[in-house]
Amino acid sequence: MPNVDLILGADSSRKRSVRTEPTQRRSSQRLDALLDAAADIVDESGFERLTTQMVAERAGASIGTVYRYFPDRVAVVDALRERAVRRYRERVVDDVERTSPDTWWDLVDIALDACIAMYREEPGFAVVHAGRRDRDEDDEPEFSTRMAQLIASEFEVEVETAELRFRLGVAFEVGHALIHSAFERSIDGHVEYLDEARSLVRSYLFEHVGTPIAASNAA
Repeated sequence: MPNVDLILGADSSRKRSVRTEPTQRRSSQRLDALLDAAADIVDESGFERLTTQMVAERAGASIGTVYRYFPDRVAVVDALRERAVRRYRERVVDDVERTSPDTWWDLVDIALDACIAMYREEPGFAVVHAGRRDRDEDDEPEFSTRMAQLIASEFEVEVETAELRFRLGVAFEVGHALIHSAFERSIDGHVEYLDEARSLVRSYLFEHVGTPIAASNAA
């Protein structure tokens, strides 16, 4: 079983957008309710039109409750994105544990399929995932680094870890861009675009990384 902690692990240097971290279940539920409201709003109107007052009204909370957690609307969007990133990684880990991939290519497939599932199932994901390209801090290099470390530690590959990290970064960037385009064209994801995302990622990695080989610790 791959060491999925490498996927879940958080970078302690990354900033947190929530002003007050909840320490009790009730507070955590309140924070989730605010983010759920924000997700619904950005799905309907885009994050450019999101305001803290809209979040308060949609969540049935006071504006003071919103400001307890978020200093402004930008922090709301950032926190929504951080939650989406965390849930995406958790989805990848759950799918890895459920399927026990035999090759590193299976692991890449799982990551792409998890992204597709998040577009379909996670409110707000399409908007905040596309919006990451406008941010100075990008989750893609960190995720690609962790995936490269996981693949290098569990599977046989023909390139160095630094090269693998770069190639995975390019592959996921291309794949995720096409997945986003697929959901711009259809609410369920344009099938041809989703197929092309998988095909291009596979072709690129085959050319630059090599043929998938079974896990190095497999029986």
